[in-house]
Amino acid sequence: MQPSVDAAIWIVIAAYNESNRLATTLKSIGNHAWIVVVDDGSRDDTFKIACSFPVWVLRHPINCGQGAALQTGIDFALSQGAHAIVTFDADGQHDPSEIRVMLEPVLSGKADIALGSRFLGRTANAPWTRRLLLRTAILFTRMTNGLKLTDTHNGFRVFSRRAAQTIRIRQPRMAHASEILDQIAKHSLSYVEVPVTIRYTAETLAKGQSSWDAFRITGHLLAGRFWK
Repeated sequence: MQPSVDAAIWIVIAAYNESNRLATTLKSIGNHAWIVVVDDGSRDDTFKIACSFPVWVLRHPINCGQGAALQTGIDFALSQGAHAIVTFDADGQHDPSEIRVMLEPVLSGKADIALGSRFLGRTANAPWTRRLLLRTAILFTRMTNGLKLTDTHNGFRVFSRRAAQTIRIRQPRMAHASEILDQIAKHSLSYVEVPVTIRYTAETLAKGQSSWDAFRITGHLLAGRFWK
């Protein structure tokens, strides 16, 4: 693979049963950077599809959760000398044309971390229940770690090498999004929010978090704070 930008930029994609969408996502990204796909124990053709592209592919033998898959990919990118690491969802909800905008504050040294915000940018086809769930997560984050963010569960992020080395994702499943924010506050890492676009489809909504999932995520996160 010959990326058209600095080879020290890496994109980490955690993928679980994404055979229907991963190819489209990888095609849309193109040669923005080096890419590592972590197949998180998929039961479909995710691994086979990832291997058909000029990207690095890692594989968990069993499903460990998105948090664990991201940490695996981040560790690999760091071992390859990454200076900036982008986390990008496999399901096509993010817009690859916004990767450069997300990278700018980190590459320029303005911030350790860039966090994508759909509420500063644009959200397409989001049901009111999803918006309510996300707004509740924002309130929870402000109450627990004091970060005044407009979007707290967006998988589109950019870490500087320093930030990626500092943050360790121990919550293996979806609670990792809140855990990352907790560590940003704990380690006083500088951050900025960047407007991004999120596109929902019936398929991604069906696979996404329900209200019950939100309660489970909160429980996992709180448990992680008490038992470290």
